[in-house]
Amino acid sequence: MTKLDDDARRLAELGYSQELDRSWSGFSNFAISFSIISILAGTFTTFGQAWNNGGPIAISWGWPIISAFILIIGFCLAELVSAYPTAGGIYWWAAKLGRPVHGWFTGWLNLIGLIAVTASVDYGCATFLNITLSRFIDTWDPTLTRAFILFAVILALHALINIFSHRLISVLQNVSVWWHVLGVAVVIAILVFGPEKHQSLEFVFTGTNNNSGFSDGMFWIYILPLGFLLTQYTITGFDACAHVSEETRGAARSAARGLWQSIFYSAIGGWVLLLAFLFAATDVDAVNDPASPGFVGNIFTSALTPTLATVVFGISAIGQFFCGMSCVTSMSRMTYAFARDGAIPGWRLWSKVDRNRTPVNAIIAGCVVALLITLPALYEAPNKAPVAFYAVVSMAVIGLYLAFLIPIWLRLRMGDRFTPGPWTLGRKYKALCWIAVVEIAVVSIYFVMPFSPQGIPGHPEFTWTAVNYAPLAVGAVLLGIGLWWALSARTWFAGPRRTIDQTPEDEPEPVA
Repeated sequence: MTKLDDDARRLAELGYSQELDRSWSGFSNFAISFSIISILAGTFTTFGQAWNNGGPIAISWGWPIISAFILIIGFCLAELVSAYPTAGGIYWWAAKLGRPVHGWFTGWLNLIGLIAVTASVDYGCATFLNITLSRFIDTWDPTLTRAFILFAVILALHALINIFSHRLISVLQNVSVWWHVLGVAVVIAILVFGPEKHQSLEFVFTGTNNNSGFSDGMFWIYILPLGFLLTQYTITGFDACAHVSEETRGAARSAARGLWQSIFYSAIGGWVLLLAFLFAATDVDAVNDPASPGFVGNIFTSALTPTLATVVFGISAIGQFFCGMSCVTSMSRMTYAFARDGAIPGWRLWSKVDRNRTPVNAIIAGCVVALLITLPALYEAPNKAPVAFYAVVSMAVIGLYLAFLIPIWLRLRMGDRFTPGPWTLGRKYKALCWIAVVEIAVVSIYFVMPFSPQGIPGHPEFTWTAVNYAPLAVGAVLLGIGLWWALSARTWFAGPRRTIDQTPEDEPEPVA
C-alpha cells in the first residue's frame, strides 16, 4: 500500500473521506508555516512595537527568550498533529481530547486568529508597498487611504490565487521559502556593508527605549512585556501545518516535523535579521521620529543610500505578499473544516469545494471579514503609532494562542490515556505542556492591555483612535459564541462529524 493510501486510510479512521487534493510534499507543508511566520513580515511590521516598548533589549534578548517558549508550544502541537492529521487541526484535537464545548471555543478562537493574521499580514504588505511606490513615483503620497486601497487589492489577489491556482500554491510555498532565505541574506548583507558605521554591542544588548507614553517606573513590569508582541506575533500561524495536513503526503510525520522546524529556523533567522536592524540603527533620533516613531523604515532611510533602502523595502514587501497568500490558504482550510462539522452559520456553503477540490466560498468569506476588521486602520492615532494595526496583531496573537492552549491543556489532563502518533514527546510532555499553558496565559493578559495612556478610558487625553480594540473584538466574539453555545449550539453541536462509513475492523481505538 502506498503512502498516499496510508494517509487516506488514516483520515478515514478519523472520520473523513479524502476530499482535498493530497499533492503536497513534506517540504511544502513546512513551507506554508515558514511562509506564514515570515520573518520578512513580522520583524519589519512590528519592529516598532518592540522599539517603542523596551528598545534594543526587547529585541536582542526578548526575541530568543520568547522564541524558546514558542518552540515549546510548537513541540506540544507537533505531538497532536502527528496523532490527528486533519484540516480542522487544533479544533478537532480539542473536541476529541475533551468535549464538544472545547472544540466549539477552540474552533472559533482559531478562526478569529487566522482571519486577523491574514488581515495584519496583508495590511503590513500594503504599508510597505505603499512606501516602496512612493520611492519610485514622485507624486505618490503614501497616505492611510492609499494603504487601505492597496490592502484591499492585495487581499483580492490572494483570494484569486488561492481559488484559481490551487495546484500552484504548493509550488509558490516552496518559492516563498527560498525568497525568505535569500531575501533575508540580502537584507542582512546590505545592513552589514551599506551603512558607514554601526552601533556598539553595548547599545544592542543593553540599550533601552520608552516611546509608549507610560512612565519609566512601569518599564520592567508593563512596558517591556508589551514589546514582546514583536516575537509573539511574528512566530505564529505555524498551525498551518495541521490545516493542510489532509493535503500532505505522510502527514503524521511530515506535518509534525514541519511545524516545529518552521518555528526553529524562523527563530534563528529572525534573530540575526533583527540584530542587523539594531546594529544599523545609528541615528536613534531618526528612528524615534515623532511622525513614525519606531518604524523600521527609519533605520533604512537614515543608514542606507536611497537605492539600498528601496531594495530592502521591496524585498520585504514581496516576502509579505507570499506570507499573506499562505495565510489565506491556512485560514480557508480551517474555515472549510469547521464548517464541514456544522459549526458556522451557512456551513453547507462554506464547506463546499469546487471541481478542483478548492473551498472557494471559505476563501472569499475569510478575506471579506479580514477587510472589515481592519477598517479602523483608516484613522490615525494621536501619537502616530499604528494602533489599529497593532490591535489586529493582538487579536491574531490572542485568538491563535488561546486556541493552542485548550488542546494542550486537554492533552496534559488526559495523561497516559492519550494515544500518540509516530512523533511524540514521550514522558517530557508534562513539563513542556505546563510551560506552554503558563506562557500563553501570561501573553494573553498583556496583549489586551492599552498600548498608550491615551487609550485608557478616563485619561485626560483619551481618544478612541488610541484604543487597543483587541479585547473589545475578542471579548465580543467570546461573549457571542458563549451565549450561542448556552442558548442553542449545545443542543445540536456534537463536535467533528463523520463523513465516511467504516467497517468495524477499520475503527480506531478510542482515545479516551
